[in-house]
Amino acid sequence: MASSFYTSSCDSNSYWTPKQNKQFERALAVYDKDTPDRWEKVAAAVGEKSAEEVRRHYEILVEDLMCIESGKVPIPDYKGTTGSYTR
Repeated sequence: MASSFYTSSCDSNSYWTPKQNKQFERALAVYDKDTPDRWEKVAAAVGEKSAEEVRRHYEILVEDLMCIESGKVPIPDYKGTTGSYTR
C-alpha cells in the first residue's frame, strides 16, 4: 500500500520517510494536474526523488484510495481500544 514507506520492490530508492511523504502531500496541494512539469516540480519539493519516482508514488496512492473507496480495504474496528492515544 502507498501508505507504507515503500512504493515498490523494484525501485532502489523506494523508501519514503515521513518527512518526504509530508513534502509530497504539500507539493501535490500546490502543483495540480494542470501544472506544466508537475512531477519535476513535486520531485524538487520532495528532494532526493526523481520525477518518475514521485509520479509512481502518486499512482500507488490513487490505487490505494480507489481500493479504500470501493470497500476492498476493511475499515479498522477501533471500538476495542481504550484510553487516549499517547506517543
